[in-house]
Amino acid sequence: MLQQRPKPKKQNPLWYIGAAVTFILTQLKTLLPLLKLGKFGGAIISMAVTIGAYAIIFPWQFAIGFVLLLLIHELGHVIAAKQKGLPVSAPVFIPFLGALINMKRHPRDAVTEAYVALGGPVLGTVGALVVFGAAYALGDPQHSKLLYSIAYVGFFLNLINLMPIHPLDGGRIATAVTRWLWLVGLIGGLVVIIYLRSILFFIIWAMFAYDLYKKFVKDRKQGEERFVNASFLVAAEPLLAQGYLIPGPEHKRELPFVTFSDLDGQQYVNVFWEGLHFQGTVPLMHQGIIKRTHVTRVEHLQKEDGLHLMIHCQIDYQLYENDKYYDVPTSARWKFGTAYALLAAFLIGMMWYVHEVTGLNG
Repeated sequence: MLQQRPKPKKQNPLWYIGAAVTFILTQLKTLLPLLKLGKFGGAIISMAVTIGAYAIIFPWQFAIGFVLLLLIHELGHVIAAKQKGLPVSAPVFIPFLGALINMKRHPRDAVTEAYVALGGPVLGTVGALVVFGAAYALGDPQHSKLLYSIAYVGFFLNLINLMPIHPLDGGRIATAVTRWLWLVGLIGGLVVIIYLRSILFFIIWAMFAYDLYKKFVKDRKQGEERFVNASFLVAAEPLLAQGYLIPGPEHKRELPFVTFSDLDGQQYVNVFWEGLHFQGTVPLMHQGIIKRTHVTRVEHLQKEDGLHLMIHCQIDYQLYENDKYYDVPTSARWKFGTAYALLAAFLIGMMWYVHEVTGLNG
């Protein structure tokens, strides 16, 4: 008597996503050294890994097309940044999260930031439009459904990126239009979260909401006084051998300093104590105007290799925000605002058209 085997249950797509993410995490030690293979090594490898991850739950043709559209979107940012003289990294792809580039120097003003941000959705839309054109040229929607699907997702991807929410492109474009758009993003983001039921988008929205709270509520007071503490270990034996007097535990003094910022906008303070041949560097949490650097306490520590001094310092500074960063000419506001609105309307229109032709719902 033949017995019919029960059909295996179809795995939930989330299971495949979890399996892919788990595999990537377990292989990080192997993958990270490979990312050092030249300037574009990380981009190529992360792109291949991302294609493989998407191919687990989607047809491999769709996975390749989708990741290529991500690449085109990021290249739009790269081209725009290069036009503005901003050094950037090659794109890096993260499975099920997207892709990103790293700007090695912050824009000098809101216009530059918006220009670089707009470059991604513009070129990304062109890429999706090319795929749509190829699908349209085939004629029969059923034979070209894969291309229409890729184009639809491409339009949707660029539209979502236009949401006026940091760190999405729309949030950066809003800096050159009006920062009131951030309020639109704060409210509209909740609608998108409910519609998409996306945990990832909720995390992005929550980070954006907290950033607004810090910017306009918690740290809104210009010139607010702040301080940061730092401690440095200095060997005392060489100083004793040269006849230097070692300061006592309650010793206090002002220290000369030099402050500077790196290309990423991180501000540092170098403090000096010439009598001890000591120099230390302290990073600041916020951009600020340094008011005072001083020693609060000197701790004596006896170690195996001799006496050491733990120098406890405090840096007092005043918060500083460059208000001129957001000074945008009216003509530029209109240009970016018009481009922003037209691009969003075009993407919505293209998504509607693809839906009408093929019945795709996204």
